[in-house]
Amino acid sequence: MKKFFALLLTLALALTAVSALADSLIIGIPDDGTNLSRGIKLLETAGFIEVDPAVGYTPEIKDVTKYIYDIEISPVAANTLTSTLVDYAAATINGTFAIPFGLIPSENGLIIEKQSEAGDNPYVNIIVARTADADNEIYKTIVDAYQTQYVAEFLLANYKEAFFPAFDYDPNFTVEEGWTDSVVAYESDKAGKTVVKVGVVGANNDQWKAVQQVLDEGNANIYIELVEFDAYSLPNEALNSGDIDLNAFQHKAYLNNDAGTNGYDLTVIGDTLIAPLTLYSQNYDSIDAIKDAAGLL
Repeated sequence: MKKFFALLLTLALALTAVSALADSLIIGIPDDGTNLSRGIKLLETAGFIEVDPAVGYTPEIKDVTKYIYDIEISPVAANTLTSTLVDYAAATINGTFAIPFGLIPSENGLIIEKQSEAGDNPYVNIIVARTADADNEIYKTIVDAYQTQYVAEFLLANYKEAFFPAFDYDPNFTVEEGWTDSVVAYESDKAGKTVVKVGVVGANNDQWKAVQQVLDEGNANIYIELVEFDAYSLPNEALNSGDIDLNAFQHKAYLNNDAGTNGYDLTVIGDTLIAPLTLYSQNYDSIDAIKDAAGLL
């Protein structure tokens, strides 16, 4: 009889645990590589969880050491998080997907990934060169042209908070209506200039038109030729082999992993932008509201 009651007690506890899990608030994060890690870190910053500090910026779900609130972290395809946001208590979404869906970080976000943490954010996007060319003066001129107020204003005005400059700039500015369109339409004359091939991935590269304008107005005599790749695995290989001169498509964490895995001799020569993750919700209006609904564990 005692064994029977012990079995009943065990079953009751198990059912209670299952019920508690079913009632956990689900928070979606991207399921891809470093973006998964970024989602976990953002939830840690928001105070939902604790993460093993030994793993640094690249935690996985298994590295969550404590759930402070009754939540469940659900990794899913990043491009589905906006259309299914209502199904989650909240979700961490990259600006690339959030902005076209009408989500503005500063207006709709509950918390935005910081541009800098401990002085060295590994998710800052970069301009990369072969290590042997790290001191190339032409490449330094291109970095200087990128890290200007003009380019910062274009990034902020054109991409509407999907991208933020990862260099010093004055956030207090105004631009005339149609200005970004005029930048995108800008055409430079290639004749007689030093051509520098820059590898990029994806569609969001119009800021290089602004860079070209800065170079031309400074009489730098440099022409930026964008070389578009259709996969993230290709530009570092092309740069390492000398098929292109620079690339600008990745953040520092990706470069470190890709170069280490493939033995590429590449180096960062300048920071460009950051595309921060933001925590959004269609069901709660604040982080505190989510915590209240979830409850402490």
